[in-house]
Amino acid sequence: MTTAAAQASAPEARSTPPALSRRRTNLVFTTIVLGMLLAALDQTIVSTALPTIVADLGGGGHMAWVVTAYLLAETVATVLVGKFGDLFGRKIIFQVSAVVFVGGSILAGASASMLMLVVARAVQGVGGGGLMVTAMALIADVIPLRERGKYQGALGAVFGVTTVVGPTLGGLFTDHASWRWCFYVNIPIAIVMVVMAARTVPVVRAAVRPLIDYLGIVLVAMGASGLVLGLEWGGNEYAWGSPVIIGLFTGSLVLLAGFVFVELRAREPMLPMHLFRNPVFTVCSVLSFIVGFAMLGAMTYLPTYLQFVDGVSATMSGVRTLPMVAGLLGTSMLSGVVVSRTGRYRVFPIVGTGVMALGLYLMSTMGADTGVWLESLYMFVLGLGIGLAMQVLTIAVQNTVDYHELGSATSGVTFFRTLGSSFGTAVFGTLYSNRLDPNLKAALAKSPGVPPEAAASPQALHRLPEAQARPVIDAYADTVNHVFQWVVPVALAGFVVAWFLKEVPLRDSARAAAGDLGEGFAAPDSTDSDQQLERAVARAMRKAEGPVSLEVLAASGSPLTPGQAWALGQIHWRTRIHGETSLAAVAQAHRMPDEVLEPVFTRVIGSGYARYGDDGRLEPTEAGRAEIDRLIVAWREWLDERLEGWTAEDPEDRARLARALDNMAARLLDEDTSHRERTAV
Repeated sequence: MTTAAAQASAPEARSTPPALSRRRTNLVFTTIVLGMLLAALDQTIVSTALPTIVADLGGGGHMAWVVTAYLLAETVATVLVGKFGDLFGRKIIFQVSAVVFVGGSILAGASASMLMLVVARAVQGVGGGGLMVTAMALIADVIPLRERGKYQGALGAVFGVTTVVGPTLGGLFTDHASWRWCFYVNIPIAIVMVVMAARTVPVVRAAVRPLIDYLGIVLVAMGASGLVLGLEWGGNEYAWGSPVIIGLFTGSLVLLAGFVFVELRAREPMLPMHLFRNPVFTVCSVLSFIVGFAMLGAMTYLPTYLQFVDGVSATMSGVRTLPMVAGLLGTSMLSGVVVSRTGRYRVFPIVGTGVMALGLYLMSTMGADTGVWLESLYMFVLGLGIGLAMQVLTIAVQNTVDYHELGSATSGVTFFRTLGSSFGTAVFGTLYSNRLDPNLKAALAKSPGVPPEAAASPQALHRLPEAQARPVIDAYADTVNHVFQWVVPVALAGFVVAWFLKEVPLRDSARAAAGDLGEGFAAPDSTDSDQQLERAVARAMRKAEGPVSLEVLAASGSPLTPGQAWALGQIHWRTRIHGETSLAAVAQAHRMPDEVLEPVFTRVIGSGYARYGDDGRLEPTEAGRAEIDRLIVAWREWLDERLEGWTAEDPEDRARLARALDNMAARLLDEDTSHRERTAV
């Protein structure tokens, strides 16, 4: 490929981001981490505060919607915001998402009713979804490809760890300040984040106007919301056979059927239906739904059990769920390491869903007389199963789809995990509410001196005499047991489905991804296939032994020394980006005296690879351009080797893949030559 061709293909996906100093790169990454932290934290931070919120605001039957409203809004926002970022630029969308998130946080903290809190949580979810998906996209915009793997791994770990430690933080705020501070704490952090984004994040905008599947997004949002609402109201607000519930389910099915119809005909569908012809994608989507269902549902209602039955504080209810967190994180990391070394992944979802079903069954046997250590063991078993099952699902899908489907398939699995979390929380809530009301009525009949207000507050309940409190405590224990009993079949269904997962030999890039904790948690990500391809390359570079640039230079057969390659690349890169360059401009960019760099540039000129033009500017000679092309070809061959198996059957898709790889090869050459600039500043 010629240098001219590399330049022509470079801006196809998005405008070229400026090279950032190491200090500014780290500031941008800190800003991105703050956004990811806030959005991930608010998925689970309210779980330990829910009993206190219900005691304060009432509306216990709507408790699930405090979590579900956030998750559903987040799911829809991630799809829309990714396209808006391409349309208007990621920086402005990141800042707008932060402002929306702050507005939702203020409303949630000031809520005077459960309805107001649910609405505020939906607003938060819109902002949170925007923060998540733009955070992942900004990494691709501002972090050089050769360094991106470590930043992506760190960001994924932040998402995963923050999601699972949220309940403990929520308990701390609830006990030592107020449940309202679970939301108010976001405000100062988000303000700092917006200011940092304004000062540090560069403006990068897609060169091609994206097509947005508005109708598909609206249909799936309304259909999913109707199903969740029907599940939440059924047997609680309305009888299961009532016209309202039947109407909700019927209307939702019609909307979802309309969604499928629209997706089959959309030019750029939100979820391409042909992906379901791939059995690996279908199985992984079902398993992702089930894992999300079990994880968020359990994390939402376990603190309620611990506070009402065991009488622990909100903080301790978060601490007491840490065995589940430990099991989840431990097996996620372990399975990732094993998969990255062996290339075999099928066994993990099978074992994981089986262990998950066992954990749910064991937790359904807990009661007021169950000891702390036994409860912790049961939670640990559940965590082990979730961690084993969740880590490899995204990897398996990325390993089997063609390049042109990579973005859609990755975001599709993420979509089903988040949707599963929404349905899990709603179903847990329905089972909880439908069982709790009759149980409490029977318990209060046995303890006539207990006021209903005391039965709704874990603190007030455990201040009662043992004889009066015990029937109510048993009612809560039986209710939560009932919930976990009914979820066991869901996990068993996942166990059966997991046996249908086909094992395909892992590509090198997929092996590298398996070692990243964030892949298992599947933070909402871009649907852009080029960005997903770049992520795979970044992971492969991260796992490579030794400096990849030296390996490529040696493989190219170029007579250039590393120093000459650097100097020639500086001339090529700065001419390509700025239209011109000079020794003084390069020295100024590196904050070094001209005399320090002059010898290496003199050698490049003396060897005939560069010259001074008529205007005194440096420019590569024909021989220099030939060496640049040779290095780009070597990078392309390195990429081809690491991406073996990523082919497309359609000639147009093959051409697009070739252009993407050529573009990355040219960028990697440029990034190698400017790497010292970023690390020297």
